[in-house]
Amino acid sequence: MSGDTYGGDRVDFSNGTFRGEAIGKKVEHHHHYGPMPHVEDALPPAAAEFTGREHELAVLLASLTPDGAHHGAVPVTAVAGLGGVGKTALAVRAAHTARGRGWFPAGALFVDCHGYDETPAGPEQLLEALLRALGVAAAHVPSTLDERAGLYRSVLAERARTDGRALIVVDNASHPRQVRPLLPGHPAHRVLVTSRDTMPQLGAHLLHLDILPPEVARNVLSRALSTAAPADPRVLDDPAGAARLCELCGHLPLALQIAAALLIFDPGKPVAELVAELDDSATVLDHLDDGERGVRAAFDLSYRRLGPEPARLFRLLALAPGPETSDEALTVLSGAGTPPRRELNVLVRAHLVGAGSVRGCWSMHDLVRAYALDQVSREESLRAEGTAARARLLAHYRRRTEAADRYVQNLPRPAPYPGFGSREEALSWLDRERTGLISAALWAAEPVHARAGLGLALGLFGYLNRQRYFDDAVSVHRCAAEAALALGDGSGAGRALRYLGLALRGNRRLAEAIEAHTRACGIHRERGDRLGEGKAWDMLGVSLTEARRFDEAIEAHERARELAHAVQDAQVEASTWNNLGRALFKLGRFDESIVALSRACAMFRSVGDRSREATARNNLGRAFRETGRLAEALAAHTTARAVFEELEERERLATSWNDFGVALSALGRYDEAVDAHRLAVREQRDLGHRHGEAIAAHDLGVTLGRAGRREEAVEAYLQSLRLYRELADRHGEGETLKRLTAAGHREPEPREEGGVR
Repeated sequence: MSGDTYGGDRVDFSNGTFRGEAIGKKVEHHHHYGPMPHVEDALPPAAAEFTGREHELAVLLASLTPDGAHHGAVPVTAVAGLGGVGKTALAVRAAHTARGRGWFPAGALFVDCHGYDETPAGPEQLLEALLRALGVAAAHVPSTLDERAGLYRSVLAERARTDGRALIVVDNASHPRQVRPLLPGHPAHRVLVTSRDTMPQLGAHLLHLDILPPEVARNVLSRALSTAAPADPRVLDDPAGAARLCELCGHLPLALQIAAALLIFDPGKPVAELVAELDDSATVLDHLDDGERGVRAAFDLSYRRLGPEPARLFRLLALAPGPETSDEALTVLSGAGTPPRRELNVLVRAHLVGAGSVRGCWSMHDLVRAYALDQVSREESLRAEGTAARARLLAHYRRRTEAADRYVQNLPRPAPYPGFGSREEALSWLDRERTGLISAALWAAEPVHARAGLGLALGLFGYLNRQRYFDDAVSVHRCAAEAALALGDGSGAGRALRYLGLALRGNRRLAEAIEAHTRACGIHRERGDRLGEGKAWDMLGVSLTEARRFDEAIEAHERARELAHAVQDAQVEASTWNNLGRALFKLGRFDESIVALSRACAMFRSVGDRSREATARNNLGRAFRETGRLAEALAAHTTARAVFEELEERERLATSWNDFGVALSALGRYDEAVDAHRLAVREQRDLGHRHGEAIAAHDLGVTLGRAGRREEAVEAYLQSLRLYRELADRHGEGETLKRLTAAGHREPEPREEGGVR
């Protein structure tokens, strides 16, 4: 007798009769079946507009191939991902492709678990559906789960012997207990599961399905429209609008299909009009609904399955600043003493939260975040909970940033808040939390968070300036200035405007920098804050120097010096002497520059500010060089360079190397000078300091020209010229063009000279 053994029973299907020999007793049932039906037509149709999943399709097919058993293939493959990401479409396409290749001659079964509905299908119901599909009459389906599972496995075992391999597609499962009873006992068969949850308990080969790349998302949109109307040109006619529409849809296949349906419903609607509707929507989720499908409804199914604590963490994570949230920030938001691992794991398994770019950071899809924020907005208690969570995070970020800033700026005063043991550790934390810190600082625009956001923004100045994140700094300090003005905080507004001016100057937006510093001067003067006004005048003077308005710059620095001296702030007064010395140097008043810079060195030394003393000393070396005191110049640059290296001030170190090279060149030590210049060029480029790179490349060209290495000099000048033009520095461009002409190089596209450096 042919048969199969399962759970202690021997099952036989010969002659259409089921006979079971249970341990310790003998039973016989006569079930008269008709011919066993084939189930090759049980799969849903494959989506006509399916596109963009070639790699994932290949992965699935590799797990389904008939000889997969010889390559260690796992009988169960699970496709997991966010609701609406296209799991079912991919699984169905893979199943049809495998069937078309003849891999499953016994057919393919498909069962929907409705795992995320209010009442998911139980394993008993699923087994009954599969048994019916396999030809078992309703009256002959056993009543208990174990009996149904046993019969199901026996039928599949018989199918393997008579017809070969079968594929079972288990769609939309939400828990391993829905799937386990559906796994066949015979090794020939394959099971393909789709779920929003990762279910490692199944021992399956896992494929995590992500959103589509931008270019593929546009193809999906275009394919959907062309399927309905092959001549529809709207996506092709407006590539920028289509790209923005895909962005608003979060490159999520379900959202893209709905957007396509909305365009199909209204053939006269341009893509740009739909983009405008979604852009203006308070919540894009309300618009991504075509009457049958909706992104909100898809997310509702996942959200309703969360317990109270995972649901709370889900909402709080959506309130986090930036695209990624660290364990540290998440812990503070949740108000817990340790990272809420258990709740976080629930969200990760449900694909509502994903891993960030580095370990210990977490991210949410844009539409999922929008959905969670919408949940928060619906109840006053949830809004209050969110406000409190953000306040906790702002306070935490501010304390940590102020502590880190002491290391970043090499300030002599001790850190006010413990937590960092070194400068490297402080910078590492700032780098890791950077996007969150910047986004949180921008919360200053919200009245409820204005005060705390302002404090954080001001605390970020040193870090953003040191790392040359000037674009971020402009956004942060502009927001801070507006928040301070709204709060009536003149001191904060003046300080934010000073920092804004520095960031604008770093971006070579000199006119805007001068305006910001001038506003800061006025605000501090109105408040009677002489120290703040002195700092603002000093910063204004530096921007005026960069704009080559030297006489005005000298006047600004002298005014700043008088104010600093009046309040007896030696450090600020030292800064005014240093910056005055720079302006005098630019005007060619070298002897006066030496006096001012020497005074700056002494005053910085008296307050223990080694970094700024080294800066003043390097500037002093330039003045020594121009007065023929070359040995003193080399000594000054060497001393400054040693301090910068010790304090890890890379930009200032690169500048001092270049100045050292200029002094060596003046002494005729060209090979050494070239090495110093090249090192400076590399460092400035690595730091992203294009203006510093342009200056160093120009000076390299001068030294190479003196050394008679004309071709190399021209190459260096051309590099400098390109950078000056990118920066719109007309003075630097003009000076470099003069050098090129002197070197015998003809500029093919002469440009009008003049302007500012």
